[in-house]
Parts: sequence; C-alpha cells; structure tokens
Amino acid sequence: MTTNDYMNSVHKSGRIWNLTMVAVLFSFPVICCFVFGASPDWKGLVMGLVATAPMYWAVGLIETFTYIPMLGAGGSYLSFVTGNISNLKLPVALNALEQAEVPANSEEGEVVSTIAIAVSSIVTTLIIVIGVILIVPLMPLLESPVLEPAFAMILPALFGGLGVVFISKNWKIAIAPVILMLILFITIPALNAGTVGIMVPVGVLFTLLVTRILYKKTSFLNQ
Repeated sequence: MTTNDYMNSVHKSGRIWNLTMVAVLFSFPVICCFVFGASPDWKGLVMGLVATAPMYWAVGLIETFTYIPMLGAGGSYLSFVTGNISNLKLPVALNALEQAEVPANSEEGEVVSTIAIAVSSIVTTLIIVIGVILIVPLMPLLESPVLEPAFAMILPALFGGLGVVFISKNWKIAIAPVILMLILFITIPALNAGTVGIMVPVGVLFTLLVTRILYKKTSFLNQ
C-alpha cells in the first residue's frame, strides 16, 4: 500500500466514523422525544444556541487547525470521535512521537500518533468498564481523604512531566507562553479547567508569534 492509498483509506474511514458518531449523538435526544412523547422548547433551544453555539464553533475551528498538525490525520479522526483531546490524546501522541524520535509531520509520525491514540482509546475504554464494575466496592477507598490530594494532582502531574521534556529542549521559546498563561489564570478567576479548549489554541498562536519574532531577531543578529 502506498502512502496515498493509506491516507485515502484513513480519510474515508475517518469521515464514516465521525459522521456515524454525529448521528449517534443526535439520535439520543430524538429517540427520547419519541419514547416519552415530549418535545423541546424550540424558542428556548434557539436562544440557547444563539448564546453558546458561536463560541463552540470558534473553538472547534481553532482546535481543528491546532491539533491536526500535531496528531496527524488518523490520530485526529480518532481523537475527535473519542474525545478528551487536550487532557489525554494530545499528551499521549506527543509522548509517543518523543519516544519514537520522529517528527509529527512525517509518515512515521502519522503512523506512530495514530497507533498511540488508538491504544489510548482502547485502554481508556477498558478502564472505564472496570471502573463501572468496581465503582461500588471501591467507593470508600476513592472517597478517602488520604487519597483526595492525589486525585486533584493527576492532570498537573501529567502535564508537568510533559512540560519538563519539551520546555527543557526549547526553554527560550517556552518562557513567554508560560508567563502569559500564569498572568491570565492568576488575574482572571473565570479561567478554569472548562476554558482549556479556548486557552490551548490561544497559547499555541501566541507561541508561534513569539517564536517567529525570536527567529527574525536571531537571523538579524547573525547577519
């Protein structure tokens, strides 16, 4: 199979599964309406969409251009179907690329990223199944005050470990975006975990801008 054949098969399968997932998501409220003989308040639904949908459209558009260069085509299709990109799929893909020592925009990177995200999705599904089965007997342990601080630090520990690897390689580039995010999250209390989808693209664009300025400045000084 040539590279073009592989990419064509990836795009074909990706479109089918993404459209299928959209249909499945929309089918639940439709089925509920028929089963329970109820219908939504269309006026309230439209008003709610007008107030919230533009923000999600913008985030979705920005995330598409932000994540695809890092995840590759196959990894992007898988990630957008299975979800939890910024917290799980993106760190998994970046770590796999780092361990394999291949660039994200290469044929090898495309395969490595896709395999990593696929394995991550399978493992996540198995863990959820096991968790659902064991949630009742493990509830006293999970709600223990001793373990509460550990659960609160899972995501910071995950991103901290990844951050050390990438920041140590390009620490000059990392200074500006780290300072920007610290200032924003400290001075604006409204920014929290729910705004990650917006702040990640903002951080990426800001980092690209700073990197471009540093590159121009370095090139000028070397002349």
